[in-house]
Amino acid sequence: MDGLIAIVDMNKKELIRIEDHEVIPLPPESGNYAAKYIDEFRKDVKPLDIVQPEGPGFEVDGYEIKWQKWSLRVGFTHREGLVIYTVGYEDQGRVRPVLYRGSLVEMTVPYGDTNITQCRKNAFDLGEYGVGMLTNSLQLGCDCLGEVHYFDAIVNNAAGEVVEIPNAICLHEEDSGILWKHVDFRTEEVEVRRSRRLVVSSIATVANYEYAYYWYFYQDGTIQYEVKLTGILSTAALLPGKTSKYGTLLAPQLYGPNHQHFLCARLDMMVDGNNNTVREVHTEAEPMGPENPYGNAFYAQKTLLCNEKEGQQIIDPLSGRYWEIINTEKQNRMGEPVAYKLQPGENILPFAHPTASVSKRAGYMSKHLWVTPYERAEKFPTGDYPNQHPGHDGLPKWTQANRSIENTNVVVWYSMGHNHIPRLEDWPVMPVVNMGFTLRPSGFFDRNPALDVPPSAKHCHD
Repeated sequence: MDGLIAIVDMNKKELIRIEDHEVIPLPPESGNYAAKYIDEFRKDVKPLDIVQPEGPGFEVDGYEIKWQKWSLRVGFTHREGLVIYTVGYEDQGRVRPVLYRGSLVEMTVPYGDTNITQCRKNAFDLGEYGVGMLTNSLQLGCDCLGEVHYFDAIVNNAAGEVVEIPNAICLHEEDSGILWKHVDFRTEEVEVRRSRRLVVSSIATVANYEYAYYWYFYQDGTIQYEVKLTGILSTAALLPGKTSKYGTLLAPQLYGPNHQHFLCARLDMMVDGNNNTVREVHTEAEPMGPENPYGNAFYAQKTLLCNEKEGQQIIDPLSGRYWEIINTEKQNRMGEPVAYKLQPGENILPFAHPTASVSKRAGYMSKHLWVTPYERAEKFPTGDYPNQHPGHDGLPKWTQANRSIENTNVVVWYSMGHNHIPRLEDWPVMPVVNMGFTLRPSGFFDRNPALDVPPSAKHCHD
């Protein structure tokens, strides 16, 4: 129902006014997508069962998880939802810390449409609503497959009352393809290992959208964070025969406005100890000359980020940019600092003008990487109350001090953006879109830590 806006005082529970801008008829076609509305289902979908006859490989003690060489804890807050704590990997008989605390701390969805009912849609899904409060109770066989362990979540509502969310967090294992392989063409010997990963996940319904959050832990020491976006587009109606420059016509008299999704992850790093430093790494071509006579040479340029201004970075896929979190107090066997690298996934910058309200209140969107020294009160990149300040709170405000970020307890904030130009295929319910990042060991181990993963004898070598 377009052109009609109700302004409500949520504290007083009073209607302030109704804005009736234009009478636009309802779109004529149904958008029902539930199973009961589908006339005929595919007949060629065969059962696919996940079977673990000896049970799962993980152990759970309260909220502590141990799986192969990984150990970690899970937590939950009303604002962030799923939180990962004290992540470590066992190496040569001792557990080496990697990440002290990791969570999603903000999600902003700015709409790029001048339509009066669309232009004010700039939701802060964590800072305003609280993803934890909107978390689903997960179902076996639908949201998670295999041998599953669930964690319940306990939160408080706005009245301070206790609310329990059963099955808020799902824990399971899954196959993830090839871990490593080589065929020796001289001896015709084949060595291949299947990759298995531990999955910790939760899903939240934020009005029309679903956001599914996944932490993956791999056998080679890799940590991956993935967000799956699905649900229903926030649509708008059009007069018959009209189109919109700022959206995609999905059905007669119905369009999906252009918008973006920006998410910020807060990573309190602990790479082999509390004191870490971040360095930027990109690849450069060696200029033609005596050192590069054939024009083929290139190298990795590494630059330490010493203060908060230097710690504000933009992705550069054409130079292969990534960032390493290093510990200069610990060296690998080659004498280099041990490190984990933050590898970006899909990303983009906002198209909203810097003077737009959402740009002022969500300043974290302007950079993909922020690095700050740990400060207990600095939890959310848009500040504690993003819809109650005019702008420039949170990361833009804190980093004005330009504090040192060398050899200290660093917090890495990674912002990721998805640019959503709607497609006809997104209607009436949207197939999953993926975004995220990877934390990959980079000189943290002395060699491939997954050499001891056994062959998959039953299915591979019989």
